[in-house]
Amino acid sequence: MSDTATGSDIAPVTDWLHDWDWLDDQWGSNAIDIWNSVREQCPVASTERYGRAFMPVTMEGVSQVAKDTEHFSSIWVSVSRPDAPRSPAPPITSDPPDHKPHRRLLLPSFNPKRINAIEDTMRDYCRSLIAKLEGMESADAAEQYAQHIPVFGICHLTGLPETDADLFRDWIYRNFQLAPRDNAVRAEVMGEMGEYIGAILNDRRENPQDDMLSMIANAEFDGVPVDWDLKVGYVRLLIVAGIDTTWSAIGSGLWHFAQNNDEVARLVAVENDHMLWQTGTEEVLRYYAPVTMARKVIKDTVVAGCPVHEGDQMLVTFPAANHDPESFENAEEFQLDRAKNRHVAFGLGVHRCVGSNLARLELLVGLQEWLRAFPNYALDPTQQTTWANGQVRGPRKIPVLLNR
Repeated sequence: MSDTATGSDIAPVTDWLHDWDWLDDQWGSNAIDIWNSVREQCPVASTERYGRAFMPVTMEGVSQVAKDTEHFSSIWVSVSRPDAPRSPAPPITSDPPDHKPHRRLLLPSFNPKRINAIEDTMRDYCRSLIAKLEGMESADAAEQYAQHIPVFGICHLTGLPETDADLFRDWIYRNFQLAPRDNAVRAEVMGEMGEYIGAILNDRRENPQDDMLSMIANAEFDGVPVDWDLKVGYVRLLIVAGIDTTWSAIGSGLWHFAQNNDEVARLVAVENDHMLWQTGTEEVLRYYAPVTMARKVIKDTVVAGCPVHEGDQMLVTFPAANHDPESFENAEEFQLDRAKNRHVAFGLGVHRCVGSNLARLELLVGLQEWLRAFPNYALDPTQQTTWANGQVRGPRKIPVLLNR
């Protein structure tokens, strides 16, 4: 593979069991069918497109990899070329025992009390986005609504400037859609983000404010300042993992409900039935889980009967595990009131998502405000929904008719 490989240079996948590619055009809109088809043949798929990499598609295999820190390292959290430049983004890229203090540093900012306190602010923001659509017959539910909500949330929580939203989205696009195949793009994005974040943290170190960025800029462990590269990594993680992931979940929910107005009617009719809204949003997370992670094999072992070796890469497909019929009754069905739903959309083990409370609030509020405002909306039959492939899968354009 060349250093500048592009989509046009890459042959499409014809054998997902032995030659998968999470950046293939088929992945975005058809990933669920792909995982199910692979699972019927074998619990683990393989590829050589990024060097040797494996993809478990059962809950058992995914759980094993996610929880095993002896054989698998989080130093690689994305399947990319083996010689790809990588930079720390703790706690997600840290292994025990280093992982724990990094996670402990960030967790208080995402505790339920603090997140619940911003619900009214989040609702006001979603309503302001909806107000801009007043009188319109059609809209793009992704570009004009879903993509803005997590940017607002993470900026409100951290102190990052919301005016730089387009810059954040550009980094996210290049990082997830281009960089796995192109080392030059990865280095470019890393350099741009490092320069930007470094400038902000330097300012907060000299002029601290009451925000998360100031806490990070002045962070210490046992009286010793945290290494500068790690501080930059914290903020890189918040931007990359705190925006696209939830945007994709909200967008997937909007895409789903646009085709299921009977479910919208149930939700809107029981406006005060918090339980149905909770089970409904959890089912969106299970069925359309956007995030797939990765690990580097650091010691030979066996996953679901498949031998893997030191240096191999593992794609940890939490979304595929959420469709394993051995773990979910009628896993192929979207059930608005699914009672037993131990999904793994937020991961497993020590690296379970730090920001899950924020993501849940953004998803719940985002869907509630939209569905209540446009209970009869539908996909625009004259246009296509487009999907992002790779590590964070979700719709990027959702053309809809607002009032059928």
